[in-house]
Amino acid sequence: MEDLGTARMETFSDGVFAIAATLLVLEIGVGTGADQHLGRALVDLWPSYLAYATSFLTIGIIWVNHHECMACMARVDRTMLFINIVFLMVVAFIPFPTKLVADHLQNQGEHAAVYAYDLTLLAMSVLYNVWWRYARHGRRLIAEYVPQSKLDAISRAFDPGIVLYLVVLAIAFVNPLVSVILTLILAAFYVPAGALFYRATG
Repeated sequence: MEDLGTARMETFSDGVFAIAATLLVLEIGVGTGADQHLGRALVDLWPSYLAYATSFLTIGIIWVNHHECMACMARVDRTMLFINIVFLMVVAFIPFPTKLVADHLQNQGEHAAVYAYDLTLLAMSVLYNVWWRYARHGRRLIAEYVPQSKLDAISRAFDPGIVLYLVVLAIAFVNPLVSVILTLILAAFYVPAGALFYRATG
């Protein structure tokens, strides 16, 4: 099976990440009736701000880590391309459950909205792990100059993801709002944690 360079996959992936992140803000809208002040309407949109910040940070972290992983690869193959497509399909889907959370958090249907949101992020984490494990298994797509310690550090940064999203999903059954807030905290704190893993090996 012919191996290919990484440029086209990187370019396509960057485009999907950019579109997904842009769609998040387009989903925020404010409507005011004759008896509602604009300022109050903007305050009432806080679930939209929370959902937007959580999803944007999550997509941003995914993009940064995707770039870091791609920098370790010298080539891709057809299997990797198809895994990447399925992974990006989930990334592109994130704005939909984000809108559900924005519309229904602390309203009727909030549990279903947050379940959909958490399940989407869990699916993203599973596919991201499959994507990375396929590339690094036997160093099949890894550049020769990349040290094994670098690959191990990236894998350690990936390891907690699935478990943490499962915990967040479980919490959604008890308190949907706490689940979303924990997802935001997870995204915020994963930035320095992942960076420390990567820098540890240079």
